[in-house]
Amino acid sequence: MTIPHRPLAGACLAIILSATAPARAQDADAVTFAQSVEPQGLDPTVSSPVAAGQVTWQNVFEGLVAMDRDGRIVPQLATEWAIADDGLTYTFTLRDGVIFQNGKAFDSATAKFTIERILSETSTNGQKANYTAIADVQAPDPATLILTLSERNADLLYWLGHPAAVMVEPSSAETNGTAPVGTGPFKVDEWRKGDRVIMSAWDGYWGEAPAISRVTARFIGDAQAQAAALQSGQVDIVGDLSAPELFDQFTTDPAFTAVAGAGEMEVVAGMNNDRPPFDDPRVRQALMMAIDRPDLVQVVSAGQGTPIGSHFSPANPFYQDLTALFPYDPEKAKALLAEAGHAEGFSFDFKVPNRDYAQRSAEILQAFFAQVGVTANIQTSDFPAAWIQDVFTDRNYDMTIIGHAEPLDIGIYARDPYYFNYDSPAFRDQMATIAAATSEEERAAGYQAAQDMLARDLPALFLFSYPKLGVWKAGLEGVWENGPVPANDMTDIRWSQ
Repeated sequence: MTIPHRPLAGACLAIILSATAPARAQDADAVTFAQSVEPQGLDPTVSSPVAAGQVTWQNVFEGLVAMDRDGRIVPQLATEWAIADDGLTYTFTLRDGVIFQNGKAFDSATAKFTIERILSETSTNGQKANYTAIADVQAPDPATLILTLSERNADLLYWLGHPAAVMVEPSSAETNGTAPVGTGPFKVDEWRKGDRVIMSAWDGYWGEAPAISRVTARFIGDAQAQAAALQSGQVDIVGDLSAPELFDQFTTDPAFTAVAGAGEMEVVAGMNNDRPPFDDPRVRQALMMAIDRPDLVQVVSAGQGTPIGSHFSPANPFYQDLTALFPYDPEKAKALLAEAGHAEGFSFDFKVPNRDYAQRSAEILQAFFAQVGVTANIQTSDFPAAWIQDVFTDRNYDMTIIGHAEPLDIGIYARDPYYFNYDSPAFRDQMATIAAATSEEERAAGYQAAQDMLARDLPALFLFSYPKLGVWKAGLEGVWENGPVPANDMTDIRWSQ
């Protein structure tokens, strides 16, 4: 079949790069990074935290614990912790002498406020479900925080290290979205909406001062514009290049370092499982077999990426390749559709965010579906505002495409409500089994079983995992090559001498 695709690098890129200005002189005291999506607010504990966390996690906000560049849990505002033998009590010893950027002290009362705010009925924290096992929070003295769980949660420490659980100073909670106040090494000086966030080193930081004193986050959604900004010197780092077809040219340019690191983003075509015909697993399986995933990866991301068969990335140590369960087979797909009562096919509305990878993927899926008699009517949805409202919140859609960037988020299929409208008691039980694991071996086996369940039931069409295509100026040190957390951590960045 002929797969539609947009013109990629070629002459278009040559024109863009030839038109760019000469690279600006290196400023040894400053770094500018670019990311694709501008957050709606800068507080990663409110609403969907990915874009906010990419700007402020570790730079401005910190947690009890953190995830390092290798995905390990490390102490941060808690220096140590103890877990009771029954797994139901976590006792944290907090770091002494930490203050927030508004001069208020960090202590156990602050930490208690933060956790209870995540769990409150009015919480809009996008990852609230990861913390609901916490039944009680106590602060017996300023240096001690005690969390009591209603049931085991083997992943709790892991989630406490993510952006959604950063510590919040109570008096700043209502304004952190626009004027964030954290305990981190940088403070926000200005947010020029639609363009950039400007940060500077904060002299009250409890830890080692960063090597650079100024950080700017630029918001550049257009993939070609990201590459042009690198070439012209407008930005120093693109931690996750949105134009994979342009990546190779940076690997051979001595002015840049380019690394295809491990990423946690799974690109899926989510279906409204509560709406016919997607409530029939045979239809979902047929659509999966209508897609040639290797061809999809080749066209959408110039071969940069890995076909997946479930909601796990190869970057995760529990990953299994399950693509062979429903391989590309249009004839079997047609037979399944006929069995489900759709021998003549059907049509549906395909609500797609205006992100480059999603638009390209939708066009290719449209062609694959057409060859089995299914018509996908693509409707572009502005991201993030319109898409989040229509798809994520109202669940008013048939099918969509989105990249799930948060690591280890397979548990979203157990949430009710969630935009898939997927209702599987067996899968919810499986996630409870994982939470109750008492060893790493049990935890690994649990996640592998969960992957297999989703791969067979297909609440979403699992397409591919996107790598972390990092490009930065030669001479910069400390950039994260892999992406265990979606972030632009500038705390270790420095220019080599």
